[in-house]
Parts: sequence; structure tokens; C-alpha cells
Amino acid sequence: MSIKEIYTKNAPEPIGTYSQAIYSNNLVFLSAQAPIVPETMEVIEGGIKEQIQCAFNNLKSVVEATGGYLSNVVKVTIYLTDLAHFSLVNEEMEKLFTTPYPARAAVGVKALPKGTDFAVEAILSL
Repeated sequence: MSIKEIYTKNAPEPIGTYSQAIYSNNLVFLSAQAPIVPETMEVIEGGIKEQIQCAFNNLKSVVEATGGYLSNVVKVTIYLTDLAHFSLVNEEMEKLFTTPYPARAAVGVKALPKGTDFAVEAILSL
């Protein structure tokens, strides 16, 4: 089994003992992306809508670093501190993904790193 680390400067640096993504056997496992501006490593200013857009942009940057596309995403996991914002997630996903949409799970959490309210991770097939 071959394992390869995926890394891009266009997404936030890992802030722990993990990789942005790992490629293995035609699958890429992307770590959760938070709404952090890669250049400053600070949480994006604004509200939940800006956080959702930023985190998805970070995810897209890691996907592109694999040579893949968002259309290659087969599974998305969403983390929200308030599931009432789920309609905003749907709005953003409609802009980024086309049918067939990836499988998805949504998880309500008490807290996320750096006090953010949203994070997203994915599995990509290449």
C-alpha cells in the first residue's frame, strides 16, 4: 500500500499532528478545514456565512493540490456548532458541487478549534 502526504500553502498549515490530506489507493482523505485564512492563520472575519465559504475554499485548495476536482469528492462531513445554519451550508454546496452530489454527514458539535463555528472534511476519489 502506497501512502502519500498532500500539502498546499493555499490552505492553513496543520496546527497539530496531522496532514492536510493523505493519498492511498486512489482515495484521498482530507482533514477538516476550518475558516482560517492561510496567509495569516487567523479565523476569517465576519459571520457564519463567511466561515462556511472560507472553509470550503480551503478544502477546494487541498483538493486541487491532489490534481483532482470537487467533482471527485465522494463524501463530505460537516461540523457545525449550530445546526440552524445548515441551510447556509446547502447554499454553498450548491455553488461548489453538481449532481450527483457527494454523500454527506452533518454533525452538531459543542465547540471547534480556534472558536470557529464550522469545519468541513472530505474523501476524494482519483
